[in-house]
Amino acid sequence: MTGGSRMSTLAVTNTLASFLVPIGIAGAVMAVVCALITTFALARGSAGLAGGGAGVWIVGALLSLCASFAMLWTPFLIAVGALVAAFVVGAVLRRLFRGVTLTRTTVPAETQVHAAVQEPATPAAEASPRAGAPRTPARSIPARAITETVRVAS
Repeated sequence: MTGGSRMSTLAVTNTLASFLVPIGIAGAVMAVVCALITTFALARGSAGLAGGGAGVWIVGALLSLCASFAMLWTPFLIAVGALVAAFVVGAVLRRLFRGVTLTRTTVPAETQVHAAVQEPATPAAEASPRAGAPRTPARSIPARAITETVRVAS
């Protein structure tokens, strides 16, 4: 009819599978890398980075579905398992990091009182009421120590 050779359905399927499976595997690799980034972001408490990692993970998971064209579901299952593991491990690491930082920053009350009693009073500190006060930036927000954390949307 048209004069050209016709390709069978099996040949089309094999041709499509030959390049969709590697795309699916690459998508799974990308999803696993994004899951690792999400794990570390959750452990540190960085909501923005965790959201970005999970957002790019979605793209990798969708790409890993390309391998399902050849009935190869392993890349997609690995991608989903990586994000589930990222959420669990990230939450556990966050709990461990908070426990470590709390024990490091808590100072017994006796030490604080003892340190306050031993400080000698200087004439300059008595003359200026702001000499011993912590510095406050122009926005009237007190400065934070490096060990303090900021809770965002918790």
